[in-house]
Amino acid sequence: MVSKAWKMILVGLMGSATVQAQGPVNPVRINQEGYYTKAPKWAAVVGNTISDDYYLVSVPRNDTVYRGKLGKEQPSANSSLQTRQADFSSFTRPGSYRLLVPGLEASYLFRIGQHVHHATAVALLKGFYYQRVSTPLEKTYAGIWHRPAGHPDTAVMIHPGAASANRPAGTVIASPGGWYDAGDYNKYIVNSGITMGTLLAAYEDFAPYFDTLRTHIPESPNKIPDLLDEVLVNLRWMLTMQDPADGGVYNKCTNVSFDGMVMPGVTKAPRYVVQKGTAATLDFAAVMAQAARIAGKFAKQLPGLRDSCLAAARLAWQWSVAHPDLPYDQDKLNKEFTPVVSTGGYGDRNFTDEWYWAAAELWITTQDETYTTTIAKEEQQLVSIPSWANVRMLGQYSLLRHGKHYASRFPAQAAAMRSKLLAYADGYVAAVPQSAFGTVMGRYRTDFVWGSSSVAANQGILLINAWILTGNKKYVSGALSNLDYLLGRNATGYSFITGIGTYQVMHPHHRPSVADGIVPPVPGLLSGGPNPGQQDHCKYPYNEPETSFTDADCSYASNEIAINWNAPAVYLAAAVEALRVRVGY
Repeated sequence: MVSKAWKMILVGLMGSATVQAQGPVNPVRINQEGYYTKAPKWAAVVGNTISDDYYLVSVPRNDTVYRGKLGKEQPSANSSLQTRQADFSSFTRPGSYRLLVPGLEASYLFRIGQHVHHATAVALLKGFYYQRVSTPLEKTYAGIWHRPAGHPDTAVMIHPGAASANRPAGTVIASPGGWYDAGDYNKYIVNSGITMGTLLAAYEDFAPYFDTLRTHIPESPNKIPDLLDEVLVNLRWMLTMQDPADGGVYNKCTNVSFDGMVMPGVTKAPRYVVQKGTAATLDFAAVMAQAARIAGKFAKQLPGLRDSCLAAARLAWQWSVAHPDLPYDQDKLNKEFTPVVSTGGYGDRNFTDEWYWAAAELWITTQDETYTTTIAKEEQQLVSIPSWANVRMLGQYSLLRHGKHYASRFPAQAAAMRSKLLAYADGYVAAVPQSAFGTVMGRYRTDFVWGSSSVAANQGILLINAWILTGNKKYVSGALSNLDYLLGRNATGYSFITGIGTYQVMHPHHRPSVADGIVPPVPGLLSGGPNPGQQDHCKYPYNEPETSFTDADCSYASNEIAINWNAPAVYLAAAVEALRVRVGY
């Protein structure tokens, strides 16, 4: 049993593990969900300590089950914080625990076990269900967050800036379905591009895992994996955004200005599709080509979908060839046309990455040599973490995923790409020992940008791809360190995933979570994370890169949610769950 010396320390441990997203953060920064039995297990202790010792205590028995020594003090490269790390990787007994450091508050409750991140993977994927647009969220599936359908989008107008001969301004089309993009109520093709590409890649990489993963959505009883059921919701909307006359794709379906902080469907402002563009059309082509590959596996359940997606992809490519450099320039649009549009732009002026991604996906799916010139032309570009404005890496992942075809056609390029990716991944893994929080995230100060949480998740995807290429366990450990980051082992102490963890984000910039009158936010949504840019001008308690975060719904710069942030988090959490046994965790 625990010694008498610990009785005073344990006074604060007797309550249950409740959400504590208000008040001071715990100085013992841990993954608040927990750790696999044989995986690395680290905690980062922030601030002054009066002892070199730490203790692992079982819950509810309060037995001391492990003793260890804190590491030396380590300054962070991204803030003025200093930490001492507690490494209890050698402790493998499943159970519920807290970590105690004399003189400090005991850590939040966490688990050690075999499936500690299953609930996180399910929650992140189901987060997309809560973002569905033109359908009610039924109580059976949405629980306390049930709501009527918002924005039917069955009568959407062609904006004057998107007018064409066959569809003049004011023409009414139907564009229902899809997901709300972020904390707002609009739908954007460019951001759907990277989101869909990431989710489809997750399925291609870990199909057996997703084939059995259920998230309790209306489609769960059917013969299609829930991941793909959710993808289909947005895929079918995307298909409505292509002009069938010429193949061009509208950039977005939107109000002319953002709705207030109200529930979806409360406002009745007119909705428009706005201007076709090269980035949107190429992103669309890539997604449709990738979707066609996967739909082919479900020909019985989804008759004709493969052919429809592939035809749409080819038509989009043809339009792009005729319009190779047409940016979405909202400022220019507003000078020429009314009504003025002030919602998200997702403007992009460099299309080499979109050309590469679309060509890669189309070539993999069709083996048509039409696309190889574009692939070869872009091979020398550097690898980089994907973002909506730079999707090149999605193409590289896909080419390496289908490595036999690629290597047989482009042997030198395939070898060079593999080497570049592994060198990039090795740089991240090598930097972990210098991290004050023991994570890949934070190698560079520039990791902390708008949507920094998605940077962490996308770094994890890079490392999982390195594992796929090599089978080296170090890459999965590095990826897992970034899941630890998202779940609380970070400078802020927050779990950035709503509904997951003890000290979790409670006030995201997300209209339904603000307007529904329910205290817990909609679950399974990834907050943007620290952003020293602070573009929203809310009140932030700290300004340094890794602490520049505020759990306030005004903070769209640090605390909004977005589908392109949730998608890589789905991939990361699912990947480590799928690989747990194979890597010996």
